[in-house]
Amino acid sequence: MTAGYSRLLRPARVLPFLIPVSAAIAQTDPSALQWLQRIYTATQTLSYTGTFVYHQGQQVETSRITHVVEASGPRERLEALDGLPREIIRTRDEVVCYLPGSMTVKIDRQPGRRVFPGILPEQIKDLGENYSITRGEIERVGGYKCQIIALEPRDRMRYGHRLWADVNTGMLLKAKTFNEKNEMVEQFAFTELRIGGNIGRDQLRSRFSRESRGWRVEDSAATNADLAGAGWSLRAKPPGFRTVTELIRTLGGTSGVGHIVLSDGLATVSVFIEPAGGKQAVPQAGLVRQGAINVYVRPVGDHWITVVGEAPAESVKYIANAVEYRKQ
Repeated sequence: MTAGYSRLLRPARVLPFLIPVSAAIAQTDPSALQWLQRIYTATQTLSYTGTFVYHQGQQVETSRITHVVEASGPRERLEALDGLPREIIRTRDEVVCYLPGSMTVKIDRQPGRRVFPGILPEQIKDLGENYSITRGEIERVGGYKCQIIALEPRDRMRYGHRLWADVNTGMLLKAKTFNEKNEMVEQFAFTELRIGGNIGRDQLRSRFSRESRGWRVEDSAATNADLAGAGWSLRAKPPGFRTVTELIRTLGGTSGVGHIVLSDGLATVSVFIEPAGGKQAVPQAGLVRQGAINVYVRPVGDHWITVVGEAPAESVKYIANAVEYRKQ
């Protein structure tokens, strides 16, 4: 069950991580923030198709992606080229994953879902409070000249990042993530890319759409929810993290699973609140690391709290231990 969560993308201890806002702004290059805005704008306005390679530890995966921006919103097709066949079709807030090996179609709907990279536009100006953001050199990636942007965390509650953005369009072509020891924990980079031009809509169709008609369908049935109204809350959050959305979904065959999404504008952490009786197997409480992703599980009453995030273990544990329930 822990692996399934990781696939989905103490108040007193907060004080040491805080720094004066004026000091944060002074250490951030304003032009670097403008570059982050360009990267975000590119994700919302550019259509492209290409191949990228993802590295995490000893794991290396190659995927092909086609992304088209339409008036109604973005559409995307992602196909794994290594290992077992896998395909993901994104249409605005809906994600359909085809798994021919198990003859399964998984459907997920997350209102307000953001395309990669997950930079919230309203929080870009605030990123300098928790990251030191600077411009680096110009380097080539996949035949494109790119501006390097470095984001160094100001505390141990988030990872560091280096981003390579196309100087002409702002398109993100490469990214590296570094842990609290400044060790690279994951990287993605385009090896071939075409930005703009005529991208046929047939490139967005699933190649499994016909043969999957008889496959098993797993639908998360995610809907917006007021978890606070149901008694669930976070008594504290790491500096800079805000609640992005609250949902009720079906997960692993269990319905009524609460899902809270937090973000600091770059890092995203999910909190799952699952009735204990819905577990097929009793999970093991504690921490599990999967590359850049940390997963922390703890019981709260008759529920299991699972926190999953591309964030340091300290941040994930902090959030998990802040989840509390008060009967309404």
